[in-house]
Amino acid sequence: MDIFELLLIAVGLSMDAFAVSVCKGLSVQRLKPRHYLLTGAWFGGFQALMPSAGFLLGSAFERYIVSFDHWIAFVLLAFIGGNMVKESFSGDEDCHDGSFSPRTMFLLAVATSIDALAVGVTFALLPDVHIIAAVSLIGVTTFLLSAAGLKAGNVFGLRYKARAELAGGVILILMGLKILLEHLGILAF
Repeated sequence: MDIFELLLIAVGLSMDAFAVSVCKGLSVQRLKPRHYLLTGAWFGGFQALMPSAGFLLGSAFERYIVSFDHWIAFVLLAFIGGNMVKESFSGDEDCHDGSFSPRTMFLLAVATSIDALAVGVTFALLPDVHIIAAVSLIGVTTFLLSAAGLKAGNVFGLRYKARAELAGGVILILMGLKILLEHLGILAF
């Protein structure tokens, strides 16, 4: 998996955190540097932690599922992406409160990074993923996009929330399809 593909996955995974950050930005009248750092650290940290855990889990079971791992990767990414696309059309403007307390941020970080756990399992099933580089890129990308989402929500409101979820979902579905087609020999990159 090359750096461009990893970056696409990182952006796709970051879209849930971006959308929640947009909502957080709506609820804060005056943003301070600590708001950006807290949001980026919580979301970026968990987006890096969860694929690491998923990778370890997937590695433990790899030998049992190696003959159909490409289907698992496709189904997981398509399911996650499909849910993100569905959420983008739901019209649900569920924004959370403006609290940056550890409890609130922990719950939001876990909720927005569950899909990254499944992607980590997928990484374990692919032969050419450097996990440290992958999780680092995911964490940094999420940190930056969460901080940007906080500012966007504060300035523009909910205008970009649905578009971000739609884009992230489509990216994850396309990456899953690419993995499947490569393993079936239909696509050769």
